[in-house]
Amino acid sequence: MQLLRRHWYNIGGLVAIATIVYLVLAWRHLTTSTALLVANFAALLIHQFEEYGWPGGEPAIINLVLQPSVKPDRYPLNQNSAMIINVLAAYGFYLVPVFFPRIFWLGIAPTLFGFGQFIAHGIVIPRKLGRIYNPGLAAVVLLHFPIGIAYLYAIVQTGEVHVADWVLGVVYTAAFMVIALRKMTYQWLVSENSPYPFAPDEMRRFDVQGKLARKSDR
Repeated sequence: MQLLRRHWYNIGGLVAIATIVYLVLAWRHLTTSTALLVANFAALLIHQFEEYGWPGGEPAIINLVLQPSVKPDRYPLNQNSAMIINVLAAYGFYLVPVFFPRIFWLGIAPTLFGFGQFIAHGIVIPRKLGRIYNPGLAAVVLLHFPIGIAYLYAIVQTGEVHVADWVLGVVYTAAFMVIALRKMTYQWLVSENSPYPFAPDEMRRFDVQGKLARKSDR
């Protein structure tokens, strides 16, 4: 289990490559909306690898920039909570719509969530860190937005999307954000003495501490 806690995002990067290969081989056999849902899952994996793997730095961004902590290697986010939130919660959120593509609100929700990531990566973190780019922003702009827009266009073209789908999609997105991003990250899986600290190299990635120091010196 410790191997998974430490390398879930690297494993996810390999799964992303396999997913892209699958899409290339199976695209003609999939409906457009289903193919785009699979592509959105691949975008999630790439986004997570950008945040935690390369260039990385998400643990320090959360525990030093967004929620300054005296124990930034393990509080509020730790290796265990990061794995549970990003693998168990997020994978399910993005994969379930792939298997139920006709239940449109299931696909609308992760699409809206992908758009919403721009609030954190494109506005909040740049202001606090003093840099426009931060790990995760590239995937949001280059993958989540174009894939999401294409998906919404595709399902609207079917003429089968109703107001209830949009309402349920928004509600489901909000529920996921409250449960995964607030409750799990900052309440349920939190411990100042967590036995699952991030590794030193995970905390050093993207030189978050250095960027914060340089921002304060300006």
